[in-house]
Amino acid sequence: MRWARCGAACTNFALLMMLSAPVCFAQGDNFVHQKRYAMGTVFEIVIYNDDLPKANAAAQAALDDAVRLDRMMSNYKPESELSKLNRTAHFHAIRVSHELYDVIEQSLYYSRISDGQFDISVGPVVDLWKKALAGGASPTTEEQAAALHCVGYQKIELLPPDQIEFHSDCMRLDLGGIGKGYAVDRMVELLKARGIQRAYIDAGGSTIYASGAPPHADAWKVRLRDPSGKVDPRILLTNNSVSTSEQSAPSILHGKDEAPGHIVLPSTGKPLKTRYAVSVEAPTAAASDALSTTLLLLGPAKGADLTKRLHNVSAIWIDSDGQQTIAGDNALFQLKDEKSASKGATETSKVAKDTNR
Repeated sequence: MRWARCGAACTNFALLMMLSAPVCFAQGDNFVHQKRYAMGTVFEIVIYNDDLPKANAAAQAALDDAVRLDRMMSNYKPESELSKLNRTAHFHAIRVSHELYDVIEQSLYYSRISDGQFDISVGPVVDLWKKALAGGASPTTEEQAAALHCVGYQKIELLPPDQIEFHSDCMRLDLGGIGKGYAVDRMVELLKARGIQRAYIDAGGSTIYASGAPPHADAWKVRLRDPSGKVDPRILLTNNSVSTSEQSAPSILHGKDEAPGHIVLPSTGKPLKTRYAVSVEAPTAAASDALSTTLLLLGPAKGADLTKRLHNVSAIWIDSDGQQTIAGDNALFQLKDEKSASKGATETSKVAKDTNR
């Protein structure tokens, strides 16, 4: 765990539990900090507000909503709305809640702009490799081919305003590449409706949204993932989001050529092999979450081309040797030895390696 150094007027406060740096808060500032387990990770909120009971109630309500959305979007819980859809929508239109329809509709947008590199229908393939990640044997060629036959976002039909049908007999959706970001956006909406203007929401270290700015600062400064340990990238956030994606480390239980990872290429059905971590800044958490996976799959060359076509989105790829590629609108990334672009920005947590996609 990395810790920030605070002066005499500050007190150390651990915002995250793992792979993170603390936030430096000035003594006397009114804030609340709460956390809750959901979606296989820990969601955390810091709110600055003079009315602490109001802030505390708002934080509790936002975290309750993350738990509720987990019950809706989980593909692990058999009683979730997504699990029910995965069991019943094959060649049959199923009516779903507005939120589940919305998150699937957003997902299909990222599938279209990435030519299918982002694809929530990859569930059957991901499930195969999850077993291998847990120490089981790698799936056979026949098993991979059978699972890949189930994949294809074009086989998902949206029937407005609230029905979905799968044109496949074996399709299963996995919202792991966008679910946390979608939940964070709903939490932001809830906080704003309750009059909360300054808040920091972290979903497991991999997706972060910052509203406003902390006291005595113009923005929240977030430390990003750096696989090389040489670049020390950071970003300034205010009313925007950042997400980071990186392939999970190879398991020592598998040979070099068959080392699985948690991010799978929809086109081949095999785990992605990459030396990069990519962080994406975007106006919403759903966008940064989905795009971080997408741009990791595309790589820096093709990914930079896509980023340049998007509005108010920027991305940075860093490989294990410290080589960087930065692309996008008004990139706010700061690298080692660069001066801060925002005087007095408050340094917050490192975006941790995402192991829950």
